[in-house]
Amino acid sequence: QVQLVESGGGLVQAGGSLRLSCAASGRTFSRYAMGWFRQAPGKERDFVAAISGSGITTDYADSVKARFTISRDNAKNTVYLQMNSLEPDDTAVYYCAARSIGTRLVSTTITWYNYWGQGTQVTVSS
Repeated sequence: QVQLVESGGGLVQAGGSLRLSCAASGRTFSRYAMGWFRQAPGKERDFVAAISGSGITTDYADSVKARFTISRDNAKNTVYLQMNSLEPDDTAVYYCAARSIGTRLVSTTITWYNYWGQGTQVTVSS
């Protein structure tokens, strides 16, 4: 069992940056694949970025490539999402997700993850 707590959301102007953090409980964090997803009002929850347990493999949604960077610090049981050049369309609740799957695998699929945080709101004003 792992608990996930997101932080770092807020209100930012278009073109600005935010860094989200997701702190995880547990002692085997390096064996968890981690993902970030987001859900805008009235829309489905969508994949944003994912990182393998080792941190070697990453994947991004096309809409955020070259603007967002996912990373992790296994010593701190934390995964990050650095968001640059933010756009109003990035406004959403951002969720952290995890699955205990070893060190190599990563997925863009919501149903693949079995642990979720409560979410953090990101609002980008134009």
